[in-house]
Amino acid sequence: MVKLEDVRNIGVIAHIDAGKTTTTERMLYYTDEIHRVGGVDEGNATMDWMKEEQDRGITITSATITCNWKGKRINIVDTPGHVDFTGEVERSLRVLDGAVMIFSAVEGVESQSETVWYQADKYNIPIIVYINKLDRVGADPYNCVRMIKEKLSRHPLELQFPIGIESEFDSVCDVVSKKVIKWSSKDDKTEFTTEEMSAYLKSTYENTREKLLESISLEDDAIAEKYLANHSIEPDELIRNIRKLTIQRKIVPVLFGASLKNVGIQLLLDGIVNYLPSPSDRPLIEGKISPDDSDFYSLVFKLQSDQHGKLAYIRIYSGTIKPGMQVFNVSTGTKERISHIFLMHANKRESIKEAKAGDIVAVYGLKHARTGHTIAGLGSKIKLRTLEFPEPVISATIEPKTRKDEEKFSGLIDNLTLDDPTLSIKTVSETGETVISGMGELHLQVLIQRLEREFGLQIRLGNPQVSYKETITKSVRKRSKFVKQTGGHGQYGDVELEVKPLPRGEGFKFQEKIKSGAIPREYWGAIRKGIETSMRVGNLAGFPLVDIEVILLDGSYHPVDSSSLSFEVAASIAFKDALEKAGPILLEPMMKLEVIVLPEYLGKVLDDLNARGGKVLSLLGDEVRHTILVSCPLRKLFGYATDIRSITQGRAVHFMKFDKYGALSKEDQIFALKKIRGY
Repeated sequence: MVKLEDVRNIGVIAHIDAGKTTTTERMLYYTDEIHRVGGVDEGNATMDWMKEEQDRGITITSATITCNWKGKRINIVDTPGHVDFTGEVERSLRVLDGAVMIFSAVEGVESQSETVWYQADKYNIPIIVYINKLDRVGADPYNCVRMIKEKLSRHPLELQFPIGIESEFDSVCDVVSKKVIKWSSKDDKTEFTTEEMSAYLKSTYENTREKLLESISLEDDAIAEKYLANHSIEPDELIRNIRKLTIQRKIVPVLFGASLKNVGIQLLLDGIVNYLPSPSDRPLIEGKISPDDSDFYSLVFKLQSDQHGKLAYIRIYSGTIKPGMQVFNVSTGTKERISHIFLMHANKRESIKEAKAGDIVAVYGLKHARTGHTIAGLGSKIKLRTLEFPEPVISATIEPKTRKDEEKFSGLIDNLTLDDPTLSIKTVSETGETVISGMGELHLQVLIQRLEREFGLQIRLGNPQVSYKETITKSVRKRSKFVKQTGGHGQYGDVELEVKPLPRGEGFKFQEKIKSGAIPREYWGAIRKGIETSMRVGNLAGFPLVDIEVILLDGSYHPVDSSSLSFEVAASIAFKDALEKAGPILLEPMMKLEVIVLPEYLGKVLDDLNARGGKVLSLLGDEVRHTILVSCPLRKLFGYATDIRSITQGRAVHFMKFDKYGALSKEDQIFALKKIRGY
């Protein structure tokens, strides 16, 4: 039986191509979870088990696996690095206790690595950093450390320093243990040696250790006293203090390696068990639930449909479950029964007889569960904080190619959004078309491939379209009545609203400034509901409305005929009438585009971005490469992957992520509306 303090629930997060899956593969190899190292390029990495992941050489869905290192159980969640699959990162981080952040020593802190770093920050997750690819030409690990300080505003603490760089890199000096660890060039996990430090390394060692002790002394009085008195500080005491400060998120330990050459992996595993928290080290869940509690509480963070039903991935925060046990879905108020429990090893399952606090497992039997639902013991009332996902920014029509596939397709449609909450599917009532929305072109393409491969469907995907929003530019007051007299009990609702624009990104606000007694308080919620329902479809082109404030100013009611429904309808009429005079406009998704390009192609790439309406936010570079950061409308970036390959002869790398919604120019507004309306 594994003790709670011996469990580590960790995520591996990074920008795409930083070596995340390669590093995870080596971790599994050194912990004897696998006996042959797979590779991204070969398409046989353990964690990238989906056909689409193997074909594209990227991680698409988060995979969970359990391994053991020096008496500790490590539950690893390997997450995608591509921005189109950021929802997978979000739901994984929500249930983890710690994370390993991987940076490339060549590229340093890149755009998506900033995104996942701040996602981890949102859930207060302690992080250790692993700087990878020190064997690559252009590797500069110390520049990467500087970027962590400057771009991420955190305190990186180097626990090692590399010996050699690029092709010469094969060793690190571990400052905590005062030892040099050297790896053999052989592909054998036993081939490394621990050596005493040579004289020529002493100066670098002393400088690095001095910085380490100074940093710890600022936060720990006991270490400060020993440091100032020049007393010896043993490795065990250092490890305890580094662990404490890491869990408090005051420091970020930094380790170095070259995963492809098997250099640094054992020390990374040591870092995970030494410095990252166990479930018992984390704060109480919702301020009330402790891992030591006997009451069962868990959170569903992922669903996966297969031929046997719905597999629900859960993180258990307290208590124990066994197959056959009845549980309570606090989010829906329904009872369910756990039929099977599995420890997951990527796409392989190990059936287990019980799971307890700190475990991350998958279960069958939760028929009504959705991502973010709280599953607990019978009679439980605490609802755990759910998950938040980014809104889709790109849409396309989707339909089966043949009539025989139509019935199967309609049956699968609901499962798509259950498995992936960043997908949105709706039917256009006027045309009967099914429209699917996601985080990017790749996101939709992968979905279609999965439908064709896993379910044998032949699918037709329409051309990508921008998911616009609508807002207003003027403040308007409007009063409307909804009156229906039928001779008996009728309907009466009368409201006066002020509708005002809000700054970008503010969403929706509602407040009441109504005169006392004009409308009873019991109807205010119905008024708000009528407005929120109306905001789903704008007057201009049918897109959702955002960045609007509505103020309830006045109204009247009838003591017999007024009802919640009458005020809901009256508010909806007043709001829609106000929109027509409030200067409605379209908003479009703006993307942050990062392009890494060789100097000889810089001019052509900048000219192309300028023609697309891109605004350069920063331009950094040297004689080896340039990095351009641009803000650009999504509608101008369809097909960019093909175009940039053509411009640079395939020698550029680009990354794109949603930034914010912005207003179109007057001319673009007219053009977009004509295109949307089909003329």
